[in-house]
Amino acid sequence: MTNSTATDNAIYKGALLILLAELFLVFSGMVIKQISGELPTEIIVFMRNLFGLMLLIPWLLRNGSKAIRTQLLRFHIMRAAVGVTAMSCLFYSWGHLPLAQAALLKQTAPFFMPLIALYWLGESISGRAKLAILVGFIGVYFVLNPHEGSLNFVVIIAVLGAMLGALAKVTIRRMVGTESPQRIVFYFAFFSATLSAIPALLVWQTPTTIQYGWLILLASTSTVAQLLLSKGYSYAPAGQLGPFTYGSVVFAALFGWWIWEESLGWNTWLGMMLITLAGLMAMLKKPPAKAIKN
Repeated sequence: MTNSTATDNAIYKGALLILLAELFLVFSGMVIKQISGELPTEIIVFMRNLFGLMLLIPWLLRNGSKAIRTQLLRFHIMRAAVGVTAMSCLFYSWGHLPLAQAALLKQTAPFFMPLIALYWLGESISGRAKLAILVGFIGVYFVLNPHEGSLNFVVIIAVLGAMLGALAKVTIRRMVGTESPQRIVFYFAFFSATLSAIPALLVWQTPTTIQYGWLILLASTSTVAQLLLSKGYSYAPAGQLGPFTYGSVVFAALFGWWIWEESLGWNTWLGMMLITLAGLMAMLKKPPAKAIKN
């Protein structure tokens, strides 16, 4: 197998895992939308991280303390601090915006990821990847269908969450060389549960049995998404895989239409096609150079 073929295969595997991660993140958003009217965002964020940590306890008991030995504790703490803030912003937008719109605003993260990866990790961005991100941006623009008027405060929160989410994802890329996906997810759950406990206690109300069921489902889908995300970014640079996170736009738009009867206008369908095209563009192989005959 040539180096080029191996690289292509790594990108394909990473892209598939990223798409699956985005699907599970949309499932999480659907659960949040279901319970956000009953519980404060602070409690939802804390319980998601607490239950996510509990789901990882069997793995920790099976593998022992050696599974969480790390030389990059500062990056785990940084990722958790940034990630839990981004999560809070994202959860708030899932609960207060239409499903498709919340997912779309989350997808502004890939616009920040290549720049962060370039200046922090020194990752180069190919012309094809730049074009794919541009096409994806145009697609998001069409789906959002911006118009004159005052800016929604929730939209500002969602974009802030996307910026912080981009930083968190590039932090994952910084750690995957030495850290396993399970260790990354464990430390994220541990530090995020610790950090999110304080705001949750300030607004605490005990969830009902049904609400606990929803929260456990949220923790399960979110944890699976984090594992897939961490594994996906171990295959290729963040800048190359960024366009594939647009997959959640399509998932959210379809589920929002199917379950909550959110309408899809012509601009939404056009934007979805452009976003899908952006992902395909990033996967296209560069044609081999032809030999020059003398």
